[in-house]
Amino acid sequence: MNDPSVEREFGVPFPGKVLPPDKWAQTALKAMPAEGRLNWRELFGRDAPVVLDLGCGNGRSTILSAVSRPTHDHLGTDILPVVIRYARKRGNQRGLTNLRFAVLGAHELLEKFVEPGSVAEIHVYHPQPYYDPAQVHRRLITPTFLALVHRCLIPGGEFVVQTDNPGYAKYLRQVVPVFFEFHERIGKWPDAPKGRTRREILALKKKLPIFRGRGTAMPNLTEENALRLAEALPPPTFDADRRLRDLDRLA
Repeated sequence: MNDPSVEREFGVPFPGKVLPPDKWAQTALKAMPAEGRLNWRELFGRDAPVVLDLGCGNGRSTILSAVSRPTHDHLGTDILPVVIRYARKRGNQRGLTNLRFAVLGAHELLEKFVEPGSVAEIHVYHPQPYYDPAQVHRRLITPTFLALVHRCLIPGGEFVVQTDNPGYAKYLRQVVPVFFEFHERIGKWPDAPKGRTRREILALKKKLPIFRGRGTAMPNLTEENALRLAEALPPPTFDADRRLRDLDRLA
């Protein structure tokens, strides 16, 4: 007999369980500050390590972390309102008070609304590679973006990134270690062997190779020096391999 409190995606249980309505939470962050930056203590009502999930999609990876790490506060953002609606609904139903979701671009969030040195972890899973050459400029992970990530992390803070796009993976191997003491992970994430994200579940089912890595912010790298390094690095103009577009549509 199926448990109605457990949701599944492509046969894989979604993290957490659906609670009775009287135990639901409110995970919507509907507006950014009119002036200044986000105050994590005011947003979550406590002092705790903050985790950002940029381009969070339907919230699977963010919710997984929020469920398994109640000691951490989480903010997931995406530019697509429809996926954030799904994420908020699921976060609400699981009663997660350590979680918020917002419709917002990753670069804008870090540049305008995150206090430097205030975030413990920043996660980016399967950033859109943009196959059309006219859209290449929209790729998220650039040297300047990595400098922003470094700026927002606390000393020793972690950057986690993942992609199944070979061109993106090759580019990440080139530029990420400039800003982070970076290590590529061989094998699946132990907390989600069937996939942390909807996209990873699909990629694993298709037996695609997946690049996974994590690194800590390079010590003694000032914001000024990070930006100077970013200016000297190449932009992400790799070939994205159009054969992967169908998987993007499904995800």
